[in-house]
Amino acid sequence: MSNNETEFSLLVREHKSTIFTVCYMFSKDEDEVNDLFQETLVNLWKGFDSFRGQCKVDTWIYRVALNTCISVERKKKRHGKTIPLSIEADLYHDTDTDTRQIQQLHQRIQKLGMVDRAIVLMWIEEMTYEEIGAVIGISAQNVGVKLHRIKDELKKQ
Repeated sequence: MSNNETEFSLLVREHKSTIFTVCYMFSKDEDEVNDLFQETLVNLWKGFDSFRGQCKVDTWIYRVALNTCISVERKKKRHGKTIPLSIEADLYHDTDTDTRQIQQLHQRIQKLGMVDRAIVLMWIEEMTYEEIGAVIGISAQNVGVKLHRIKDELKKQ
Protein backbone atom coordinates (compact mmCIF):
# COMPACT_ATOMS: atom_id res chain seq x y z
CA MET A 1 0.00 0.00 0.00
CA SER A 2 1.41 3.42 -0.96
CA ASN A 3 1.72 6.27 1.50
CA ASN A 4 -1.22 8.06 -0.18
CA GLU A 5 -3.42 4.98 0.12
CA THR A 6 -2.50 4.56 3.77
CA GLU A 7 -3.31 8.21 4.54
CA PHE A 8 -6.60 7.98 2.66
CA SER A 9 -7.53 4.78 4.45
CA LEU A 10 -6.91 6.44 7.83
CA LEU A 11 -8.93 9.47 6.76
CA VAL A 12 -11.88 7.29 5.77
CA ARG A 13 -11.72 5.32 9.01
CA GLU A 14 -11.71 8.54 11.06
CA HIS A 15 -14.58 10.16 9.17
CA LYS A 16 -16.73 7.25 7.98
CA SER A 17 -19.55 8.09 10.38
CA THR A 18 -19.67 11.66 9.09
CA ILE A 19 -19.78 10.44 5.48
CA PHE A 20 -22.45 7.88 6.34
CA THR A 21 -24.55 10.46 8.19
CA VAL A 22 -24.53 12.82 5.21
CA CYS A 23 -25.47 9.98 2.86
CA TYR A 24 -28.21 8.79 5.22
CA MET A 25 -29.80 12.24 5.21
CA PHE A 26 -30.28 11.99 1.45
CA SER A 27 -31.92 8.58 1.29
CA LYS A 28 -34.11 6.19 3.23
CA ASP A 29 -33.02 3.15 1.25
CA GLU A 30 -30.11 1.18 2.68
CA ASP A 31 -28.73 0.20 -0.73
CA GLU A 32 -28.91 3.78 -1.96
CA VAL A 33 -27.14 5.03 1.18
CA ASN A 34 -24.37 2.51 0.51
CA ASP A 35 -24.17 3.66 -3.13
CA LEU A 36 -23.93 7.29 -2.02
CA PHE A 37 -21.24 6.33 0.49
CA GLN A 38 -19.18 4.58 -2.20
CA GLU A 39 -19.65 7.45 -4.65
CA THR A 40 -18.49 9.86 -1.95
CA LEU A 41 -15.40 7.74 -1.31
CA VAL A 42 -14.59 7.76 -5.03
CA ASN A 43 -14.91 11.54 -5.13
CA LEU A 44 -12.81 11.94 -1.99
CA TRP A 45 -10.12 9.75 -3.52
CA LYS A 46 -10.18 11.75 -6.76
CA GLY A 47 -9.70 14.97 -4.82
CA PHE A 48 -7.32 13.63 -2.18
CA ASP A 49 -4.12 14.67 -3.98
CA SER A 50 -5.43 18.16 -4.66
CA PHE A 51 -6.57 18.83 -1.07
CA ARG A 52 -4.26 21.60 0.10
CA GLY A 53 -5.50 22.06 3.64
CA GLN A 54 -6.98 25.50 2.97
CA CYS A 55 -9.90 24.44 5.17
CA LYS A 56 -10.30 21.84 7.89
CA VAL A 57 -10.42 18.22 6.75
CA ASP A 58 -13.92 17.89 8.25
CA THR A 59 -15.13 20.81 6.15
CA TRP A 60 -13.64 19.33 2.99
CA ILE A 61 -15.20 15.91 3.68
CA TYR A 62 -18.62 17.45 4.36
CA ARG A 63 -18.40 19.51 1.18
CA VAL A 64 -17.45 16.50 -0.97
CA ALA A 65 -20.12 14.29 0.63
CA LEU A 66 -22.83 16.93 0.27
CA ASN A 67 -21.88 17.76 -3.32
CA THR A 68 -21.88 14.06 -4.19
CA CYS A 69 -25.31 13.48 -2.64
CA ILE A 70 -26.76 16.60 -4.24
CA SER A 71 -25.36 15.62 -7.65
CA VAL A 72 -26.81 12.13 -7.41
CA GLU A 73 -30.15 13.59 -6.27
CA ARG A 74 -30.22 15.91 -9.28
CA LYS A 75 -29.36 13.05 -11.65
CA LYS A 76 -32.22 11.00 -10.18
CA LYS A 77 -34.66 13.81 -10.80
CA ARG A 78 -33.51 14.15 -14.41
CA HIS A 79 -33.72 10.42 -15.10
CA GLY A 80 -37.00 9.78 -13.34
CA LYS A 81 -37.90 7.63 -10.41
CA THR A 82 -36.13 4.32 -9.88
CA ILE A 83 -37.74 1.21 -8.49
CA PRO A 84 -35.79 -0.71 -5.85
CA LEU A 85 -35.15 -4.38 -6.50
CA SER A 86 -36.14 -5.48 -3.04
CA ILE A 87 -39.65 -4.95 -1.74
CA GLU A 88 -38.59 -4.90 1.90
CA ALA A 89 -39.83 -1.47 2.97
CA ASP A 90 -39.60 -1.77 6.75
CA LEU A 91 -36.09 -0.54 7.53
CA TYR A 92 -36.96 0.37 11.10
CA HIS A 93 -37.80 -2.43 13.47
CA ASP A 94 -37.92 -0.61 16.79
CA THR A 95 -41.21 0.77 18.01
CA ASP A 96 -40.11 2.59 21.15
CA THR A 97 -40.93 6.28 21.62
CA ASP A 98 -37.41 7.55 20.89
CA THR A 99 -37.22 5.63 17.62
CA ARG A 100 -40.65 6.90 16.52
CA GLN A 101 -39.62 10.49 17.27
CA ILE A 102 -36.40 10.05 15.32
CA GLN A 103 -38.36 8.57 12.41
CA GLN A 104 -40.80 11.48 12.44
CA LEU A 105 -37.97 14.01 12.52
CA HIS A 106 -36.20 12.19 9.69
CA GLN A 107 -39.41 12.21 7.61
CA ARG A 108 -39.84 15.93 8.16
CA ILE A 109 -36.22 16.67 7.31
CA GLN A 110 -36.56 14.58 4.12
CA LYS A 111 -39.27 17.01 2.96
CA LEU A 112 -36.80 19.93 3.07
CA GLY A 113 -34.76 21.02 0.09
CA MET A 114 -31.29 19.55 -0.39
CA VAL A 115 -29.37 22.56 0.95
CA ASP A 116 -31.70 22.91 3.93
CA ARG A 117 -31.23 19.20 4.74
CA ALA A 118 -27.48 19.69 4.60
CA ILE A 119 -27.65 22.68 6.95
CA VAL A 120 -29.82 20.78 9.45
CA LEU A 121 -27.46 17.81 9.32
CA MET A 122 -24.42 19.92 10.10
CA TRP A 123 -26.29 21.80 12.82
CA ILE A 124 -27.28 18.49 14.42
CA GLU A 125 -23.61 17.46 14.19
CA GLU A 126 -22.88 20.61 16.28
CA MET A 127 -20.85 22.37 13.63
CA THR A 128 -20.52 26.13 14.14
CA TYR A 129 -22.31 28.54 11.84
CA GLU A 130 -18.90 29.48 10.43
CA GLU A 131 -18.11 25.85 9.62
CA ILE A 132 -21.53 25.29 8.07
CA GLY A 133 -21.12 28.44 6.02
CA ALA A 134 -17.70 27.29 4.81
CA VAL A 135 -19.14 23.98 3.63
CA ILE A 136 -22.22 25.44 1.97
CA GLY A 137 -20.52 28.58 0.68
CA ILE A 138 -22.58 31.19 2.55
CA SER A 139 -21.91 33.56 5.45
CA ALA A 140 -22.34 32.49 9.07
CA GLN A 141 -25.09 35.11 9.42
CA ASN A 142 -26.93 33.62 6.44
CA VAL A 143 -26.66 30.19 8.10
CA GLY A 144 -28.41 31.59 11.17
CA VAL A 145 -31.21 33.06 9.06
CA LYS A 146 -31.63 29.82 7.10
CA LEU A 147 -31.69 27.72 10.30
CA HIS A 148 -34.38 29.97 11.79
CA ARG A 149 -36.53 29.56 8.67
CA ILE A 150 -35.91 25.81 8.56
CA LYS A 151 -36.95 25.43 12.21
CA ASP A 152 -40.14 27.38 11.48
CA GLU A 153 -40.87 25.12 8.52
CA LEU A 154 -40.29 21.97 10.58
CA LYS A 155 -42.63 23.29 13.29
CA LYS A 156 -45.35 23.89 10.69
CA GLN A 157 -45.09 20.26 9.58
